Amino acid sequence: MEIFLIKTLQFLMAISLLVLLHEMGHFFFAKLFKVRVNKFYLFFNPKFHILSTYDTWVRRLLKLKPEVVPSKEVEETDDKGKVTKTVVKDYVGTEYGLGWLPLGGYCAIDGMIDETNQKLSEETHPWEFRVKPTWQRLLIMVGGVLVNFVLALFIYAMILFTWGETYVPVQQMTEGLEFNEYARQLGFQDGDVLLSTENGDFKKFDADLFRMLSEAHEVNVLRQGKPAVVSLPGDLNLLDMIKSEPVFARVRIPAVIDSVLPGTPAEKAGLRKGDRLLSINGHEVASFGQVTDQLAAVGDRIKEMPADSLTIRRISIGLLRGADTLTTQATLTADLKLGFAPKQIYTPYTREYGFWESLPAGVGYGWHVLASYVDDMKYLFSADGAKSLGGFGAIGSLFPDTWDWHRFWLMTAFLSIILAFMNILPIPALDGGHVLFLLYEMVTGRKPSETFMVRAEYIGFGIVVLLMVVANLNDILRWLGYM
Repeated sequence: MEIFLIKTLQFLMAISLLVLLHEMGHFFFAKLFKVRVNKFYLFFNPKFHILSTYDTWVRRLLKLKPEVVPSKEVEETDDKGKVTKTVVKDYVGTEYGLGWLPLGGYCAIDGMIDETNQKLSEETHPWEFRVKPTWQRLLIMVGGVLVNFVLALFIYAMILFTWGETYVPVQQMTEGLEFNEYARQLGFQDGDVLLSTENGDFKKFDADLFRMLSEAHEVNVLRQGKPAVVSLPGDLNLLDMIKSEPVFARVRIPAVIDSVLPGTPAEKAGLRKGDRLLSINGHEVASFGQVTDQLAAVGDRIKEMPADSLTIRRISIGLLRGADTLTTQATLTADLKLGFAPKQIYTPYTREYGFWESLPAGVGYGWHVLASYVDDMKYLFSADGAKSLGGFGAIGSLFPDTWDWHRFWLMTAFLSIILAFMNILPIPALDGGHVLFLLYEMVTGRKPSETFMVRAEYIGFGIVVLLMVVANLNDILRWLGYM
C-alpha cells in the first residue's frame, strides 16, 4: 500500500505541474493579445469544484487595474436557493479554480469553441479569441505545447547539471550479453560484447541499443576476444524484441551472490555471499538472468496447477561454495523471490556537466527522446502496439517505489514530451486540431463554419475519450492477468 501511495503521489505531482504549465502557455499568449480568459482550472470540475476565486485579489496584489467587462444579469437567491431578484453586476477578471477530478485542467478562452464552450453568441466583441488575427490565434493554441516542450528540455538540462549521466559503456561489459533463441538464430552468441553498427557505436544498455539493433544490417561484436560481424535484416520489430520473454538481449551477470536479505528463502536455505548458483530444479544456470528464467518457469507451472502452488514453490538449488559443490532446498515467496542480490561486476561511469554545458546537452537529449518516441508511434497501429497502450495505472507504475528525485524528474520530463506531442496531433478537441483548422484558414483565407467546428469538437472529444478508455482498460486487463 505504501508503494502504491508513493507512486500515486509522484504521478499526481508530475501531471499537475505539467498540466498547470501547459494551460499557462495558453493563458500567457491569450493575455498578451488581450483575449479574455473566463476560467483557469487545475483539474476538471464537473458539477462542482473544490476552490474558486475571481482574480480581483491577484490584481490588487500586483497593483493592476480591474479588468472590467460588460455587465450581465445575475440571479440572487435566498438561503433556500429560491431566486429573489435579478440584478446587474460587473464581471471582473478570470476565475481561478481547483476541480475535484485530477485528470488534467483547462483554460476557458472567451470566443473559442472547445470542450468548455461549444456555442458562441452571434454578437462579437474585440476581446474574443475568434476576432483576433490568425497568427495570434495560432500562437495561443501552440502556447501549451511550446511550454511543455521547452520545460522538458530545461528539466533534462538540469538533470544533467545536477546528477550528470551515469551508465556502464556497453563495450566495457566484458561478460557480454546473453540472447534469446530468436537472437541466437540471427547469429548472436551468449557472451558477445556489442561494439557498433553501421550507424554508430553503442553507448549504454537501454532502449536506444535495441532501436539500433532493429535498424542495423551489420553489428560488430567482440566474441571470445576476437572481432566478429553479425548480419541482420535491418527491419527487426522493436516491440517484439523488447516484449519477448526472455527479452532479445540482456546484460550477462554471473549467478554469484553478493548479499542475502534477512528472513528470506535464500537465508533459510543457507545461501551465503560468494556462492555461485549452478542449477535450479536440475536446470543449469550460468547467469543471474537464467536464474530469473527458472523462477519464471516455476510461476508458469503454478498457473497450470494452482492447487499445488506450495509444492511447486519448493525448489532445489545446486551451488558452488569454494571448491565444494552443494545442494539445498528453498521455498520461494508467494511472488517467487529467493531474496538475494547478485554480485555487481561493473563500475558505472559518470559524466558530469557544467551549467552552460548542460543546456545544449539537455536540448540534444530531449530532442532525441522526442524523435525516438515519434518513431516508435508506428507500432501503435499494430495489434501488439494497441495492447501496449497504457493508461494512468501504467504511467504511474513507471515512477520509482521509493522517493527518488532523479527518477522523478526524468519521468516528469518524459511525460512533458509526451503531453506536448499528443496535444499537437491533428485531432479536433486537442490543440493540434485547432492548429490544423487555423492553418487551413491561413492557406484558404476562409474560416471553417461554427457548425463544422462544433461537430469536429464532438468527434475529436469522442476519439480522445475512446483512446483513454482503451488505454485504461488495458491497465485493468493487465492487472487481472489477461494481458
